[in-house]
Amino acid sequence: MLAIGATLLCLVLAFSAAAEPRDAEALASEIMPPFSLGQSLGDAGGAGEVFELLNSGGAHAGYVFETGPIAPLPGFSGAVINALVVIDLEGRFIDVRLLDHNEPIFVSGLGEAPFHAFFEQYRGHAIADSLVVGTPYGESEATSSLVYLDGVTKATASIRIAHESVLAATLAVARERMQGIASGPPASPDMTYDEALDWDTLVRDGIVTHTTVTNAEVQAAFTGTEWEADDPEALEDPDAPYLDLWVVDVTPPAIARAVLDSDTQKDLARFAEVSGDDEFLLVIETARHGLVSEDFVRNTSPDRISAEQDGLPVALRDADLFVDFAAGVPSSWYDGVAMILRTDRRLGFDPSRPWTMEVMAAREHGMFQPTVGTTTLLAAQSTPERFFRRETPPEPVPPWLEALRGRALDMGVLGLLLMGAVGVLAGTSRKLAAHAWFTPMRLAFLAVVVGFVGWWGQGQLSIVTVLGVMRAAVDGGSFAFLAYDPFSLGVWAAAILGFVLWGRGLFCGWLCPYGALQEFAHHLGRRLGLPRIEPSERWEARLRPVKYVVLAVLLVLGLALPSAIDTAAEVEPFKTAITTGFQREWYYLAYALFWLLLGLVLFKGFCRFVCPLGAVMAIGGMIRQRDWIPRREACGSPCQLCKVRCSYGAIKANGRVAYDECFQCLDCVAIHDDPKTCVPLIIAARRKAAGQRRAAQAPVQRPVPAGAVASDMGPA
Repeated sequence: MLAIGATLLCLVLAFSAAAEPRDAEALASEIMPPFSLGQSLGDAGGAGEVFELLNSGGAHAGYVFETGPIAPLPGFSGAVINALVVIDLEGRFIDVRLLDHNEPIFVSGLGEAPFHAFFEQYRGHAIADSLVVGTPYGESEATSSLVYLDGVTKATASIRIAHESVLAATLAVARERMQGIASGPPASPDMTYDEALDWDTLVRDGIVTHTTVTNAEVQAAFTGTEWEADDPEALEDPDAPYLDLWVVDVTPPAIARAVLDSDTQKDLARFAEVSGDDEFLLVIETARHGLVSEDFVRNTSPDRISAEQDGLPVALRDADLFVDFAAGVPSSWYDGVAMILRTDRRLGFDPSRPWTMEVMAAREHGMFQPTVGTTTLLAAQSTPERFFRRETPPEPVPPWLEALRGRALDMGVLGLLLMGAVGVLAGTSRKLAAHAWFTPMRLAFLAVVVGFVGWWGQGQLSIVTVLGVMRAAVDGGSFAFLAYDPFSLGVWAAAILGFVLWGRGLFCGWLCPYGALQEFAHHLGRRLGLPRIEPSERWEARLRPVKYVVLAVLLVLGLALPSAIDTAAEVEPFKTAITTGFQREWYYLAYALFWLLLGLVLFKGFCRFVCPLGAVMAIGGMIRQRDWIPRREACGSPCQLCKVRCSYGAIKANGRVAYDECFQCLDCVAIHDDPKTCVPLIIAARRKAAGQRRAAQAPVQRPVPAGAVASDMGPA
């Protein structure tokens, strides 16, 4: 069977291929108005293609890309989870939308809706946010800089894989296209830092920056244009200042105290309490520019002032605060225009690093419907690092550790359960099998497996995981997706350990939730007095290979036609009965219930004859290191009791145990050690008893006294 599997694998390797990315026309249909798709900007790091995002005016507004080609993390089916990501120039998610996937739990289990809803949570968050899936661990969400996205119950592993793909692809695009986007929390004012400052210190240290532009310099910018003669004042007095700009960051308390009077400081502090992520920039203009136009509305973005940092725009907005100054500031400030502007640090603005204020100088030409000409005046600004604190961004833990933390209690209980099962079965299985309460104890354990391992822990192993591993191996992909579901990985570890110790029996007989349901169905059938159907040896020999044929078909589909594997994998009723708890469409329910109802009369028919995962377990069991079921010379010849009693048909006529079909129920072990049931032991006991009876019935030889003569003739 291994040779068949290897041959099939070699035949289909050439058909393995990743999903093709969408073309520009297909992507354009996915963009939500008023945005539209622009031209291609090339690949991100040599991987997937990145497109321009255009706003309603046709200006560059962000980037559009697919996650699959850039970060091809395989899901549980082995196929990549592909999403559309739309981000703006400030690194904020405009839209994240699921495009393609083959995650079994969403294809026909929970349905597509919860998966789509998960991706909607990214909207409004930024690249700089520390986004994680789950709930706060060990600290209040309000005091953490982590942003938690809600996962999907019963699909945690698939959700984590999707999340990692979105982050990996987005950061790859940001590194290549958006060098100015902050990759972590920006600097924020240190409200505890204090320093005695005066005006000379503010100017000397560059805390307050002063920029002057003369009329002549502005005139030079318009020379040769139709607006050259439209500023008579600039022509009459070229040396006079056109712009006399002072800029200072008044968010740090020490600076605010040196620049603003007490009332303005209080107003600013109250504003900061409401909007704690805003940075406040005081701008004073004492020349003729005036900062804003006559049409400017307070508490909106200034129409003639903007800013940029690292080549990316900084969003400014009027704080609408009345400004008065502290003693010592230049008297000219009182005659100028003063504004406190605010910007949100969460958008990537770092107040401790240099940034540039851009002031637009405008001229109009003509009286009716005049044309407007502009030029931009630049004023560089920065505030020393000592006024700020920079939080060390939380070190992102590996996804497997985050998943493990989220299920710490479940993993602890599972670990105890598995260690107990392995320890008991390895050390005292013969005593356990001989116990008068063995069957009730076994059924109680299987009930825990169904309830805790299956319905609660979602630890039902599936052929889908095997196919995902195979797909990753063929494509040279990562096996990291296994770590996203530590609970199932723990069950896999126990099953593989069972291969070495007992063969397939540990998982198939003790740890498979659906197998346990079938065993309960068998016992219910016996209680109801239903007849038991058991195929003949000839039909059993014909039916056993079916599971290997099913496995071979799934292997071919998993490599050659991965889009069909989710439907084909429904040959396993596990998703219906365990993963979704029978909450599915009627035809899936009918299929899962069919095998359970059949189990009332045919012992574990699905497990024995159809289960592709059972076929994998049987193949894996070939690494078993010992024949752990005790046998005697009389087993098989002449005694056939174990063969007759074995519900799995795992004992041959010659008494040999077929371990690839053995489910480790321990029935034959109990028979072997029971002197009242094992025929060789009964025969041996009878022989021993017969010998003892013969010995007891033999005549007793009395001793003859000395000098006496024994005679058969009696006295003379």
